[in-house]
Amino acid sequence: MEHTEEDTVPLHRPDAPAWSPFAPPEVNAQYAAGPEAVHNPRTTDHVPSAPPPPAMPMPAEPQSPTPSQPQQAAPDGWPSPPSQGVPPVSPHVPVPVFPDHAGALERVGVTADDFASRRVVPPRPPVAETGLRGALHRLSFGAVALPPGPRERARQRAVETVRRNFGGLRQITVVNPKGGAGKTVAVLMLAMTFGRHRGGYVLAWDNNETQGTLGMRAQQDFHVRTVRDLLRDLDHFKGPTGRIGDLSQYVRAQGGAMFDVLASDESATAGEMLTAQSFGDLREAVSRFYKLIVVDTGNNVRAQNWQAAIDATDQLVVTMSARNDSAETAARMLDHLEQTGRRDLVRGAVSVVSMPAHRKDVDLPAVQRHFAARTRAVLLAPYEKLLDSGEPIRYDSLSKASSAAWLRIGAAVAEGL
Repeated sequence: MEHTEEDTVPLHRPDAPAWSPFAPPEVNAQYAAGPEAVHNPRTTDHVPSAPPPPAMPMPAEPQSPTPSQPQQAAPDGWPSPPSQGVPPVSPHVPVPVFPDHAGALERVGVTADDFASRRVVPPRPPVAETGLRGALHRLSFGAVALPPGPRERARQRAVETVRRNFGGLRQITVVNPKGGAGKTVAVLMLAMTFGRHRGGYVLAWDNNETQGTLGMRAQQDFHVRTVRDLLRDLDHFKGPTGRIGDLSQYVRAQGGAMFDVLASDESATAGEMLTAQSFGDLREAVSRFYKLIVVDTGNNVRAQNWQAAIDATDQLVVTMSARNDSAETAARMLDHLEQTGRRDLVRGAVSVVSMPAHRKDVDLPAVQRHFAARTRAVLLAPYEKLLDSGEPIRYDSLSKASSAAWLRIGAAVAEGL
C-alpha cells in the first residue's frame, strides 16, 4: 500500500517524548523512520514522507534482545527508544514490565495474610524505668536509654507471666488445715496481684464451711451479703437474664486492687454447712463473669465443699507460717491428698512460707527442704505488719518488698495455670 500524506500523525508537543512503549505503533514507526517523515500542522511547508520500513514477520512469542543488540535502559529505569531502522513494536507483543511497577502486579500465591503482615511492628528495645538507669533516662529526657538491670528484667518477666492468657477459667485453691497459716492473706494478695496486672475479672471466694475471715480482711462495700445470699438467689444467674451488674449486689469490690470478694458467713450461728453440690452450683454461676477464681478454704479436709474445691483446682497453693506446727499440719495434708489420688496436684503445688517478725528459733531450712522435695516451688513471703494486724488490708499501703514478693509468688502460681 502506498504511504500517503494522510497516514502521517501530527507532531506531539515539543516537550513530550517522541517515542513511548505505550504509544500506537504508527507513532513509533514514524519516530523510527526519522524526522523527515513527520508532518507539522503548524507550518505551511510539508516535509516529504519517507517510505515506511519493510514489514517484518510477526513473531509467535515475544523475543528478548540478542546479546549483540541489548536493550539499553535510561537512567530513570525506562527503556530507551530504538535506534533508527528498528521495526515498530507489534501491538500483539505484551507490554514489558518495568522495575518501578513490578511490585504493583499480582504475584502468584499472595494472600490477605501478606497484606496484614504489615501491622506486625517489631518490639522496641527495652529501656530501664526504675533504679539509677531509669533516673538517668528521665533526667536526660530520653537521650540516655540504658537497658534494664537484672532486677527490673526479672520483674518484667514476672509481670508478663501473670498477664499471659490462660485459655479459659482457672481456679487457684489455697489450703492448710491449721488456722493462722496465712491462707486468707495469701488469697487476698494473690487476687490483688492478678487483678492489678490483668485488669480485673478476678474473684476471691471464701469457701469456709462455717465462719470465714476473708470478708473481714477485705475492703468493705455498700452491702454485707455473703455466699449464702447468693446461693439463695442463684436461680437468677442460671438463665440468660443474669448480668455482672446484678452480681455486684453479692460481691465486694476492692477498688484499685481490681478484684472482687465473695465472703462466707460471718456469723458463728449460721445454718447448715455447704455441700459439694452447693459449691458446684456457685462455681458454675460465678464462672460466667470471672476468668480467675482464688478460693480460700476452711480447716476441715473432710468437709464436702473442701473436697469439691480440691477437685476443681487447677493450681494448689500450700501456705504455712515459719513454725514447725504449721508446716507439719501442711505436710500431713499433702499426705492425705496423695493417698486420695491427687499426687499430681501435690507435685505441681506452690508452697508459701510466711515469715515472722523475728527469725529466732525458726528452722527455715528444714521447712524449705521438705516442701521443695514434695512441691514444685517454695517461696518466702516477708513479714508485713499491715498484713499481720488482722485489720482490713489497705493495698496501697503495702511495702515495696511485700508487693515484689507477692508478684514473684503470683508468677510462680501462673506458671501452673
